[in-house]
Amino acid sequence: MILAKVKLIGFRNFKNATIRFNEKSLIIGSNDVGKTNLIWAIRLLLDRSLTDFDIEPQDSDFYAFEETNNFKITLYFADVIEDCVVSKLKGKISDKDELILRYEGYRDPKTKAKSYKLFAGSAIGKLEEIDDRYYRKVLNLKYIGSRRDLTRYISKEKNYLFQAAKENRTAEESEFDDKLYAEVQGNLKSIDESIPKLHFVKNATTTINDELAKLSSHHSQQQIVFDSATSNLDSFINSVSISAKSEEQSVLIGGDGRLNQIYLALWTSRNQLREENLNEVTIFCIEEPEAHLHPHQQRKLAEYLNSELYGQVLITTHSPQIASEFSPNSIIRIYNKDYESKAASDGCSEIIDEAFQDFGYRMSIIPAEAFFANAVFLVEGPSEEIFYKTLAKQLGIDLDRLNISILMVDGISFKIYVRILQALNIDWVLRTDNDIFKVPKKDEYRFAGIHRCISIYKDIFKKNDETETIIKEHYVNTIWDSEPTPKQKNIDSALIFIEDLEDYNMFLSKKDLENDLVNSPILKDLQTFFDEDDKEIIVSSMQKNKATFMYKFLRENKDCLKKLKNDDIAIPLISCVNLIS
Repeated sequence: MILAKVKLIGFRNFKNATIRFNEKSLIIGSNDVGKTNLIWAIRLLLDRSLTDFDIEPQDSDFYAFEETNNFKITLYFADVIEDCVVSKLKGKISDKDELILRYEGYRDPKTKAKSYKLFAGSAIGKLEEIDDRYYRKVLNLKYIGSRRDLTRYISKEKNYLFQAAKENRTAEESEFDDKLYAEVQGNLKSIDESIPKLHFVKNATTTINDELAKLSSHHSQQQIVFDSATSNLDSFINSVSISAKSEEQSVLIGGDGRLNQIYLALWTSRNQLREENLNEVTIFCIEEPEAHLHPHQQRKLAEYLNSELYGQVLITTHSPQIASEFSPNSIIRIYNKDYESKAASDGCSEIIDEAFQDFGYRMSIIPAEAFFANAVFLVEGPSEEIFYKTLAKQLGIDLDRLNISILMVDGISFKIYVRILQALNIDWVLRTDNDIFKVPKKDEYRFAGIHRCISIYKDIFKKNDETETIIKEHYVNTIWDSEPTPKQKNIDSALIFIEDLEDYNMFLSKKDLENDLVNSPILKDLQTFFDEDDKEIIVSSMQKNKATFMYKFLRENKDCLKKLKNDDIAIPLISCVNLIS
C-alpha cells in the first residue's frame, strides 16, 4: 500500500492544498513554506511516538490569514492489500483497495476551546468517526527530525543492534559465542580481582575509608572499594562505545557529519522492512538528512536511503545534491503565493517527469539548485551569467537574499528549462538574443529570437486575444527573402512582438549582449578597455571569446555597471526582483 495523497484544508499555512506522493518522495522548497507543517499533518494521524496530548489542536494549527475555526487533514491510501491492515480496518477499505483517514480540528468561535475528531472510511462520503488511532500498530509513520541528538541516539541504538544481531545468529554462531562468552567472563573476573591490588588503587581505598571512619561509625562494618564492575559481561558489552579504527589504531569519531552517517545507518538497520514482514506497514520520514555532510556524501546518502529502506519514504531537504539524485516525478516542491502554501503540480506528477524528458544531459547540480529558487533568470551562456550576476551586485540586488538564481541554458534551449520551471511553479524571466538566422534550405531569413519566444508562448501560456492578433497580423513579417538585412516593415513588426513578449517576462536584446553594451552608457569604458573607438571592432573583439572577455573586463571595470541602472539591459533583472516583491 502507499500514501497516495494528502489534502489539507485550513491547516496552518495550507488554505486548500492537495499533495500527491510516490513510493519515494522528495519534498523541497524555501524556508518557512510549509514542508515541516506537511509532515506534521501526516504525523498527527500516523506517528506512534505522539501521544493523545501531542495531537490536541493548537491555535497555530488553524489557517492564519482568514478567519477559520475548522481544519481538515485527509490521507488517501491506495493499493491497501496487506492482511495486517485489511483485518485491522475491516469495513473501512473499498473494493478498489482504497482507505481514507481524516483528522478534523475544531475551535469554538466564542470560547476558543479546541477539540478534534478522527475518521476512517473507504470514501469521503463513507467516513465514520473512530475513537482513537488504534490502526497505528499496523499502519504508522517513523520519523527522524532535523534536530538530532547524534551521540545520545548512537549510544542507545547500538544495544538494539547487538540484540537484533544476537537473534539472527545461526546455531553454529551461537555455540561459538557461548564458548567465547564464558572465556571472556573468566578473564573479566580476573581483571576485577587484579585491579584492587594496584598500589595506587589500594592506597586510595585506604585513604577514603580512613576519612569516612572519622565522619561516622554507623557503617563501620562496610568497606568502600573501587569496583571496576567489568565482571558483569552484559553490562560491559552494553557500555562499549562506537569508535573508528585506522591501521589497527582507534581514532576518535568527532565530526558531526560522520556521526550523522552512523545515526542514519543505525536507524535504517533498525527500521528496515523486508517483504516477508507482514505485521505492519510503515512510512519512513526523514527531515534534512544531509546535515553536516559534504556534497558527494549527500548524493550517496540519497541513493542509500532510496535503496535500503523498504517501503514508502518521504524526505525533506534543502540539498541540490540530493534533489539531483531523485526521479523528477518524485519531487514535491512546496511554494507559497498570496499567503497560501501549495505543491507545484499537486506534488508527484507525470507533468514534472514529462518536463524532464528532453532535459537529458543537462540535469546537474546547477539546475537542481534552481529548484529551490523563488525566481530563475534564464540567460543564454556564461558571459551573460557573469554579466548579470555582477550587474546585480552593482545595482544593490542581493540575489541570495531574494532567492533568485541566474541560470544559463547553454545556448538557446530555453523551452526545456521553462517547462520544468512551470511544472514546479517557479517564476522565471528569460533574456535571449534578437538574432537573425537563415531558414534551412530556403533563401529566407527570420528573427530567430522572436520565433524562439513565440514558440514558448504557444507551448506554455494560455491563448491571449491581443497576442493572438499580433501573431496573425505580424508573424509573416518576421520572415523575409533574399538578404540578411530586414526591411523596415520587418523591423516594425519585430518591435511590436518584442514589446508584447515582455508581458510574459521574455526579453530580447536589440541584437545581442555585446551590441547592446556598446550602445549603452558604458561605451566609453569599453573604448578605454580596448583602446579602440570603432564600435564594430569592439563588438568583434568581445565576441571572439565572450566569457573570457566578460571576466577580464568586469574584474577591472565592474563599478561602471552602475551606469546601467536605468538602461533596458537591466530590465530583465529588475523584473525578477518585482516577481519576488
